[in-house]
Amino acid sequence: MRRSAEDRREEIVGIALRHFAEGGYHGTSTEAIAREAGISQPYLFRLFRTKRELFLACGERCFANVAGVFREAAEAVPPDARLEAMGHAYVERLLPDRHALLFQLQGYAASGEPEIQDAFRSGFNQLVGTVAELAGVPENEVWPFFANGMLFNVVAALDLADAPWAREWTTHE
Repeated sequence: MRRSAEDRREEIVGIALRHFAEGGYHGTSTEAIAREAGISQPYLFRLFRTKRELFLACGERCFANVAGVFREAAEAVPPDARLEAMGHAYVERLLPDRHALLFQLQGYAASGEPEIQDAFRSGFNQLVGTVAELAGVPENEVWPFFANGMLFNVVAALDLADAPWAREWTTHE
């Protein structure tokens, strides 16, 4: 059975996200992505006109996934417990996905490319707005939530959860 171009796009985004997570924007070969997807590089570029477009599609998926997990967590608890529930969901459901986590960090690292910076800035700002709205607080009140999340990203990316200084903090959040 033939898959639609949209199905192929989704499959390729998943493969590309993993490759970009491991190799970064500049260090990732579209040839390797195409090879793993079982397609030609010209077909890859018919689905995604440029490597940047493919990277940006991965970024969109990443931000959408985080927002979706936060929505599910917030909807399951009373309003006064939503921010804490979103934090727990981040630690329990999102941090274990090493490729998504590393891709997120690679996206920030690739922000020397203006189009990537614009897209990640927009995605991050939208995520801040989503969290504030779900928690029922002004955006400036979610700063500690995102600061802790970024520290969790570093701890997870560097596999520091068992470091003495991090152990108590990461197990009691």
